[in-house]
Amino acid sequence: MVKHQPLQVYEKQVFLSFVTGIYGCRWKRYQRSQDDSSQWECAWFLLLCSSFLVLLFWTYFWLVAQNDFNDFNWLVYNRSGEWKDETVPIVTSTTLGLGYISLLLILALFHISLGQQLNLYWVHKIGVLATLLITISGIVSVDDIWEDELDILLISLQSTAPFLHIGALVLITALSWMVAAYVVRKERSNFQLMVLVVYFVSLLAICLAPITFTCPCIMDRHTLKARPDITGRRGAPMLAPENSLLSFHRALQLGASTLETDVTISMDGVPFLMRDQTLRRTTDVSRVFPARQFQDASFFNWTEIRSLNAGMWFLQSDPYWTVRTLTTKDRSRIANLTVCSLVEMLRLSARANCSAWLNIHKPPPEHPRSRSWFMDTLRVLQRAGMSAKRVTWTPDTDRGRVRGLQQATNEKLSVEEIRQRGITTVRLHYSKIRHKNIQEYLANNVSVTIYPVNGPWLYSLLWCSGVRSVSSDAPQVLRKVPYPIWLMSRGAYSFIWICSDLVSLAVVIGIFCFQKWRMGGMQHCNPEQIMLSAVGRRPSPDVNIMKERLIFSELNSGLGSTEDLCLCPENGHVRYSPGGFVH
Repeated sequence: MVKHQPLQVYEKQVFLSFVTGIYGCRWKRYQRSQDDSSQWECAWFLLLCSSFLVLLFWTYFWLVAQNDFNDFNWLVYNRSGEWKDETVPIVTSTTLGLGYISLLLILALFHISLGQQLNLYWVHKIGVLATLLITISGIVSVDDIWEDELDILLISLQSTAPFLHIGALVLITALSWMVAAYVVRKERSNFQLMVLVVYFVSLLAICLAPITFTCPCIMDRHTLKARPDITGRRGAPMLAPENSLLSFHRALQLGASTLETDVTISMDGVPFLMRDQTLRRTTDVSRVFPARQFQDASFFNWTEIRSLNAGMWFLQSDPYWTVRTLTTKDRSRIANLTVCSLVEMLRLSARANCSAWLNIHKPPPEHPRSRSWFMDTLRVLQRAGMSAKRVTWTPDTDRGRVRGLQQATNEKLSVEEIRQRGITTVRLHYSKIRHKNIQEYLANNVSVTIYPVNGPWLYSLLWCSGVRSVSSDAPQVLRKVPYPIWLMSRGAYSFIWICSDLVSLAVVIGIFCFQKWRMGGMQHCNPEQIMLSAVGRRPSPDVNIMKERLIFSELNSGLGSTEDLCLCPENGHVRYSPGGFVH
């Protein structure tokens, strides 16, 4: 016999024990109390939701940033001096963190839907806080090291926004079940009104979001321009060492129409291919010339450069995780590669009848060829037998001495400036140009080349925008994109958008009406009906809650101190005497 103690109902339910056990480390019998979650626990729930949203943003960023993983590793290398694939620990920790936070959030939503208190275990509280702080630190670090990369989020939305809109509609429609259950209670409060207003404002904002979308792939199929040409950026560096003769061979085999390379001038005036300022990353200079490994690459003569191995680094570091796909013959060829000269690359281009794009690294002022580097490069063009019309030269300098070569710029200039300088091609990073800029350049017969384009989604987006060529580290990937990933007419998209919004609104209204009817039926039940309804079937959570409320209301309305309440643990029935309920 228990006198005047708060009623608690114990149920042996495996699922509920599992949910409360993982979330709050309560592995005993499921205990339901009529007490609401404390404000402190509600604050932790809000922190959990915030962590999930931040991690979702972080995960989406790295999904679309796969296009630039190699550039990120190169930036880190320039800061640290050591080449490592830094994206692996970042992606792994992000995946684990998102899975952990998502699990806790799902369990928390189960607690809310089942009427259970939110009591997050202290170990999970530490985990949520640590995950949030680490993610925020990562965002700040990336913004410092890789500040321009955050622009890829806005660019990717031009491709993913229609699908994210559908996903957001599904999510907010599903949330309406819990929101409706909360706001249709008999008790009324200002907080309930605020939740209702915030929910419907959010729903309306999501429904109208497509008005703000700018998606180049929402267009008529007959207006789609020709497939953009692919430029092998340093060849095909995922299949062979960058700027090597084998890498350029691979790019041509994959259908590249242009070969792009980086040119450095040696001490004795020989132009050779090297991206880095030093030779440490892509050669064995630390073994052959250990005292000079940090020296500028241009301060070596050609004999010294030619003596270095330029292939073993690729097999050892495996920068693109592709070495395992190579044949034994390919690995043997790569292991014996040397630094490629400009004349070798140009002769290959001439034989293949393709174009060449040269990014010239001008020697420093103290270099012996600081004044003659230009003529050194022109002499190599003549020796290789390369047509001047097939060679594009950057940077945009020494214009008066360049005759017959194609002029290009890496700056985002106005059409008037481009005409004044006699430029025919604009080469820009994809984050520096927008859809309207591309249309303006194309309308004025200015060729646009975008780099780096390694992901099919970005290639498809630029294809829909009308770009004529892209520069890629992965021609083998883009070759498998014969058509944009998705293309939809404006009429078809408008139909899908409006129908999705209407279906979502109808489902939300139906859920609210159902929850109102459901709670109204429970509130009009009398005690005898509740007790009789539980005789023939297992008591539901809602009935148990109503039992608690009814008995507490009777206790508060004047029961004597001698009246007893009996809880029978063996069958979960309630006995109240005298003259009360017997179940």
